[in-house]
Formats: sequence, structure tokens, C-alpha cells
Amino acid sequence: MRATPHRVALGIAFAGALLVATAEPVRAFGLDDVEKIARQSAAEDYRDPRGGVPQWLLDIDYDQYRKIRFRAQDALWKDRGLPFTVQFFHPGFYYDRAVRVHVVDRSGKVSDVAFSPDQFDYGDNPFVGRIPQDLGYAGLRVHYPLKRASYQDEVIVFLGASYFRAVGRDEVYGLSARGVAIDTALPSGEEFPWFREFWLVQPRPGAKELTIYALLDSPNATGAYRFVVAPGRETRVDVELRLIPRNKVHKLGFAPLTSMFLRGESGAGYAQVDFRPEVHDSDGLLVASASGEWLWRPLENPKNLSVTSFELTNPRGFGLIQRDRNFDHYQDFEARPDLRPSTWVRPKGDWGAGRVELVEIPTRDDTNDNIVAYWVQEDRIRTGTVLSLAYSLFWYGKDDTRPPGGHTVATRRDRSGHDDDDRFVVDFEGDALRRLPADAVLQGVVTVIPGGDAGSAHPAELVAEQVIRNPVTGGWRLVFELVRDGDPVELRAYLRHGDDVVTETWSYLMLP
Repeated sequence: MRATPHRVALGIAFAGALLVATAEPVRAFGLDDVEKIARQSAAEDYRDPRGGVPQWLLDIDYDQYRKIRFRAQDALWKDRGLPFTVQFFHPGFYYDRAVRVHVVDRSGKVSDVAFSPDQFDYGDNPFVGRIPQDLGYAGLRVHYPLKRASYQDEVIVFLGASYFRAVGRDEVYGLSARGVAIDTALPSGEEFPWFREFWLVQPRPGAKELTIYALLDSPNATGAYRFVVAPGRETRVDVELRLIPRNKVHKLGFAPLTSMFLRGESGAGYAQVDFRPEVHDSDGLLVASASGEWLWRPLENPKNLSVTSFELTNPRGFGLIQRDRNFDHYQDFEARPDLRPSTWVRPKGDWGAGRVELVEIPTRDDTNDNIVAYWVQEDRIRTGTVLSLAYSLFWYGKDDTRPPGGHTVATRRDRSGHDDDDRFVVDFEGDALRRLPADAVLQGVVTVIPGGDAGSAHPAELVAEQVIRNPVTGGWRLVFELVRDGDPVELRAYLRHGDDVVTETWSYLMLP
């Protein structure tokens, strides 16, 4: 993505509504307190928070909005010498609501963080004198000395609906996470809850983690969230949530991740004139099952909305991954897709039966986040009940331990020339593969799963298959050809050395 106006997630609803709070000493603040507020809210009718931000401020353009900068000297805890500081975003442009922000000090006292126009530099914008004194903030960002001790880098941002995104030490911002996904990709339309209130727990000197509580609200659900942010080479965010459906919800997507995919190495996707060979923030979905199998599904920019599911019980993890770290494959000086983070979801406890769902939405440019992945539990959703879940999010760069064996680095597809059969070229790499002798014999195990009429007179059929060592990288290439009648086909493949499976399972859906 270029350095264009702020990325817009499809259907995004932007966070916030300014409410008035009182500061009073309380016992140690925790998730139970936020759940109590969420329960009270769920018992009441939802109140639309929009209207607190003047329309003229929403009508400003991107260039005007980006000139509004929070003054770093006014950052929360700046005068305390703490490892964490917090800065805030200004309402306006896309951000039509304000959020309520509190601080919980080490004695347990809860107090408000008060907005003031004096905290912002408005540049040469002519409307400075029109800013309401009690406007409120649109969101917040946390800073920490991630790269070097002398400078506090931006580590995590909460801005817009229930969206948040983080970075590891060596990455730049890319995909986003969300608090929850409600009715995603259903004909009824998706609902976008928002974090309307935050509590920031003041860290101790030398602290390595920061705790943030958040209250989620929407017409059909409320929720209490606890985030523990641990910056590092791999930034970890521990999430604990308690969600309360206030009305009927057809589908809840937990631990949702949202990314962008326009075009990859296969050349598939929207064909536009663009100097960039590949354009994406993530290039695949990775799923780890309790059985030990790792499954890789390369992302695509489909012609039509595509929703696929991977059923499993007690998943070990899933994530949207940016595996391709070669700058030459992107040629983008500004966006640096080669530095975009991958994000891995690691469940805490047993999540039971359910499915990882992948949604791929057609897009014609890179300003929309058109990829969504989340977990759907098999249990029935009941209004008024509390749904509890816990997991960790890891934001990181290159990591060959996920999976620990060989992994897919490229998926290419063309016509073989033999009656226009489909030909696939799948490249696998990894330290374990490179250690195999050059004369090793690897077998490709390819499975074809019909997705159309089981009684078709011309079912999909493998007609050729070959595994070749890559003399340049030390990896291995699987090449196979397929003839089919046009019905949907799911393909799965992995490499085997003797009785040992040496790669993850590559998965691909062929649509008509």
C-alpha cells in the first residue's frame, strides 16, 4: 500500500462517544468491573454515540486531518519517567465519535484523561478556534522504547470501531486485529462494534508490560476486554474477553484479523497497470490443529466473495502471515510490504469444536482491507449469556518455527499446454528441507476433493506430478497437473521423505 489516506476496513464503523465520568478512589480495578458495566449496558437499549463531533470537522479532507498532531510533550505519563507513554488521536475526518479514557493509578484510583485542544498542533488549519473544549479523543496509541532505550516507538494503536494493530521490533504497521466480528459475510450485513471506553493501568518503573481494559458496545452485543501489551522483537498482546449478546447474533467471529491482498506472485487478482509486482499485507492463512498438522492457504483476490471454513477442535493457533520478505517482489519504497507484520493467534485453554473461517472480498485497489480470518465456536449463541475466551496475539516478522518444518513460499498456476490442463507449481523451503541431501527422494502427496456434483461424468483428476530440488535455494518444488470439468475443487498437498512428513499441508480452492 502507498502512503495514501488512512486505510479503510470494509464497512468500518469508527469508535467513540464522549461521556462524562467522575474520579473516585476504588478497590483494585479489574476485568470484573468492566464486565459489570457491560452487563448494565446489555440490559439497556443501545444508544447511538454519533453526533458529538461537529459535522464540519468530519468534512475536512485527509491532508487537513493529518496536520492535526498530538503534542508529544503532553503524552500521558511523560513526566513520570515510565517506560510506557500514551498519546491520543483527534476526532474528525473518518472518526465520527469520541472515546472515554481513564487512568487507574497504582493505588487503584480511577480518574479521567481530560481532552484539551492545547494538546494538539493543528498546523495551518484555519479551524483551530472552533474546536470544542470538551470534544474528546478518537483513540489512543502506546509508545515504548522498542528499538533503542533512548526513544519511545509507537507499539500499538486502538483507533476505529474495535480495531487495533501492533508491531514487533523490526516491522511497520500492516494488518489489524479486532475485538470481535459480528455476522461477517452474512446477507444480513456485518455489524461493527466499537470500544467506547478505555482504562489504562499505570505501569511501574521498568515495567515490560502495559495493561489496558476496554468496554465494547454495539446494537447487538457488549463486552469487557483486558489487553496486556508486551513489546519486543515479537510483540505479544494477551487478550481476555467476556462478551454478552444483547440481541440475536447469528455468527460471532473471535480473535478476528483483517488484512489486505490485491495481487501476489501468481499474478492472479485485479489486473491493473501498476509497477509493483505484488501488493499485499498478508499472503496466506496458517492454521495449526491439535493433531500437529499445519495447514497453509495462500490468499487470493477473488472475482466474487469467497468464504471458506476449516473445521477443527481445540486449535493450536491460526494467523494471517506475510511470508514473502523479499523487497524486490514489491518494489514499494513507501509502504514497505516486506516489513509488514504477521499476526498469530494462540488460544489459551481448550476452545472446543468450531472452525477457522476465511473471508476474501474482491477489491480493485489497496485502500480496502478485504481479508478477514476469525474463529467461530460451534456452541449456540444465547442472548444475555457471557461468552468467555482468552488468547495471545503475536506480531512478528520472519519466523521459521511457525511451522517448524518445511513451509510454502510460493504458489503459481498456469496452463500446461496439454489440453489446457491446470498446472500448479508450489515451492517449499525451510531449514529441515535444506538439510536433506541433494539426491534425496521426496514424494508429493496430492489430494483432490470434489466440491461440486459428486456424480459428475468428468471428475477432477491428477494427470502428472513431480518433486524437484531447487538448486538455488535448497528448497523443493512440487509440480502437478490437473484436469477438471469446471466444478469447484479443493486441493491439498504436502511433501514426504520416506515415512516422514516434512512440510505443512498446502491448501487451495479452485473455483469455476
